[in-house]
Amino acid sequence: MMERIFETIKQIAVKISNEIKFADLGYTDHANATGDTQLKLDVLSDEIITREFANLDCVKALVSEEKDEMLSLNENAKFIVAYDPLDGSSLVDVNFAIGSIFGIYENELKPENLVASAYSVYGPRLELVICTDKPKLYRLNKEGKFQFIKDLQLKEKGKLNATGATQKGWSDTHAKFIRELFERGYRLRYSGAMVSDLHQILLKGGGLFSYPATTDAPNGKLRVLFEVLPFAFIYERAGGVTSDGYSASLFDIKIEKIHQTTPCFFGSKEEIKTLHEFYGSKNG
Repeated sequence: MMERIFETIKQIAVKISNEIKFADLGYTDHANATGDTQLKLDVLSDEIITREFANLDCVKALVSEEKDEMLSLNENAKFIVAYDPLDGSSLVDVNFAIGSIFGIYENELKPENLVASAYSVYGPRLELVICTDKPKLYRLNKEGKFQFIKDLQLKEKGKLNATGATQKGWSDTHAKFIRELFERGYRLRYSGAMVSDLHQILLKGGGLFSYPATTDAPNGKLRVLFEVLPFAFIYERAGGVTSDGYSASLFDIKIEKIHQTTPCFFGSKEEIKTLHEFYGSKNG
């Protein structure tokens, strides 16, 4: 059953990639559940994903950043797919790499029920990372097939620092932490597309991605079910560590609502160790 889900994600990635090349980049008249005005391409990507998964009898329901509520498909099935149809879509007009994110939950939308995740990257090449045990990188070849490239593994320490949110809204703690990373020689790498920035850190072997709490978004901006947990699943299985700034893992989060957000940090062990030196911990 899981293989059917992954094959469907591959088909979805190809279809969205093709649409991105020629799609209307304008905005709709609607906002999603977290208040972002929807791009036509967001809605189109969501429709593609919904249509493809509707054909699978093993999928119980869909939960999307672009849907206000859960969409039930097969009551007796066991897998719920939570996804961000097009992360970074506002960067399409400047031709940056963007992507789609998928989390596959068994029976209920709980962190401990996340059993697999995947994401696609629509850049100069179409790439896909799928993870059940170890994250595996695939790339679309000339024959139109996804070819396995390698397993992804993070080193103990990286060199990249991808830090988001408007600096004006950072806490003093976060500002001091980021300043320390630059003092230690980390390089700034931030595009504004979560998929692209986390993908770069994974492929380069380490570093830190952070989206902290800010004065205007005290609970962070990134969505737990569609964005944060799927990547936490991948990073922790690649030998990395995740946190909300204080927790030992992003999997400590309690889900209270579908569109819940959280501050989030993903990195190699050394970067998250440094994070806790500045932020502390929930037990400290």
